Amino acid sequence: MKRDVEIVIISDVHLGTYGCKAKELLRYLNSIRPKILILNGDIIDIWQFKKSYFPKSHLKVIKKLISFATKESEVFYVTGNHDEAFRNFTDFELGKLKLCNKHVLKIGEKKAWIFHGDVFDASVQHSKWIAKLGGKGYDLLIAINNLVNWFLEKIGREKYSFSKKIKNNVKKAVKYIGDFELTASELAIENDFDYVICGHIHQPQIREVVGKKGKCMYLNSGDWVENLSALEYHNGDWKLFVYEDEKYNLIDEEPEEMKEIDSAELMKIVTQIV
Repeated sequence: MKRDVEIVIISDVHLGTYGCKAKELLRYLNSIRPKILILNGDIIDIWQFKKSYFPKSHLKVIKKLISFATKESEVFYVTGNHDEAFRNFTDFELGKLKLCNKHVLKIGEKKAWIFHGDVFDASVQHSKWIAKLGGKGYDLLIAINNLVNWFLEKIGREKYSFSKKIKNNVKKAVKYIGDFELTASELAIENDFDYVICGHIHQPQIREVVGKKGKCMYLNSGDWVENLSALEYHNGDWKLFVYEDEKYNLIDEEPEEMKEIDSAELMKIVTQIV
């Protein structure tokens, strides 16, 4: 049985990379029926895109996202730094699919400010080659981590995340995350937003931030590389969906409507864009 959800936000899927958990994401997407779906940046990783590596599972995710927009859901694609090529098509609309660099969403009497978050990242803004090099190193780390986790599962041991361990133990990384959250929240407070919703740093979070000029709720959807997380809003409440906690409740069937979209034609479109 699919769950009805008012708003679903995912980010940092990084389709086209070895670290992307496309099969797990597809299981999640098949289990929900959102009124509004927001793709908050880095969905297709154009920085590291290779025609030689774009598996069927990654194409199925794109097909599923398109199927939402052709059915009952409004879909907003908010661009990020890894899919920045789409910024050339800002304000493009196709049916219920809308492309934008940021999005303001009214939720009852409250306002949410939604953007990817790379605007706060100096390495992205001023030294793009460093950021791209770092992205390739991160992708290699995730690929090695996947191999290690495959072995750990075979011997009945718990999975281990190299990058989480590094982030949790390196003071600069912890400070960067804290600064990111505070900067985004302070800007939201100054502009009278009740919620500020980002991605980019692969750190799922829901917390209230209180500043000198007021307070707001900071939310981050995390990613589908390490945390496999999403934000959901329903019946007046925000919650974090974490795949590892919910995977046994998800359905495995592939819906019929996905078969209407031709995979070869879709891959041709993707390669033309990137």
